[in-house]
Amino acid sequence: MATTRTSTAQWQGDLPSGSGEVSLGSGRYTGPYTFVSRFESGEGGTNPEELIAAAHASCYSMALSNMLAKEGNPPESVRTEADVVLDTVDGKPTVVRIDLKTVGKVPGIDADAFRATAEAAKDGCPISRLLAGGSAEITLDVTFES
Repeated sequence: MATTRTSTAQWQGDLPSGSGEVSLGSGRYTGPYTFVSRFESGEGGTNPEELIAAAHASCYSMALSNMLAKEGNPPESVRTEADVVLDTVDGKPTVVRIDLKTVGKVPGIDADAFRATAEAAKDGCPISRLLAGGSAEITLDVTFES
């Protein structure tokens, strides 16, 4: 069964001096984002890469927890940090890498078993698959306001 989640973003002005607001469809978060919050100090708001990091870390933690439980080893906890690295490639800002760091407390298994399941979860996480070049279709509906 397909599930659709929606978020919105609005930007006003040019890139260096403009600002925007991003809202999650759940209503749990609405906040600002700016050129500075994205490309400079990170202060004054969020940025797309931080939101991708949050999505990836949460999806991966859920995928790993699910795989551990299916193997008969439900975790007490799984905590994942995702670092999204934005760099310039061919003169364009480009996400070049995502570093996942995960810590799990899982009774009944050893470090090697945890590592093996963690590696498998990296490949099974829907957001990992999308970001690694998955086959998600991206559509665009355009409306011009005059």
